[in-house]
Amino acid sequence: MRVPASQVNIIRIACAMICNERGEMLVVRKRGTSAFMQPGGKIEPGEAANVALARELIEEIAVVADAAEMAFLGCFSAPAVNEPGWTVEAQLFAVPYTGVPVACAEIEAIRWVDPVAAGDLVLAPLTRDAVLPLCVRGHRQPRR
Repeated sequence: MRVPASQVNIIRIACAMICNERGEMLVVRKRGTSAFMQPGGKIEPGEAANVALARELIEEIAVVADAAEMAFLGCFSAPAVNEPGWTVEAQLFAVPYTGVPVACAEIEAIRWVDPVAAGDLVLAPLTRDAVLPLCVRGHRQPRR
């Protein structure tokens, strides 16, 4: 069976815009990589994006987020930073959460960044080109 060209090299993910009380946004870096990105991950077959995201947030950064409380911000595409030739198609959610984010599983580092002044931090294209501009425009939910 032939796969339509529009579906070749697409990674479907759910990712989070998590902001703190200071308006900073959380980004993570996977072990062995250089770019920071949104926490989140691949959506399993038959899994709702917000449910996948709640699962990934517990696994990656040890925070609890209720899938029903997440606010859908849209679907965005960008080149995959760690998989050359692939594109990520991300369902992005503003996520209220409980807990203190810590690096777990494949996550090596976490950072809170000022969306207006991310400095020299290396960011994934999705974060740099889609998520940060949304955060600057105020599409975020603070910690519960």
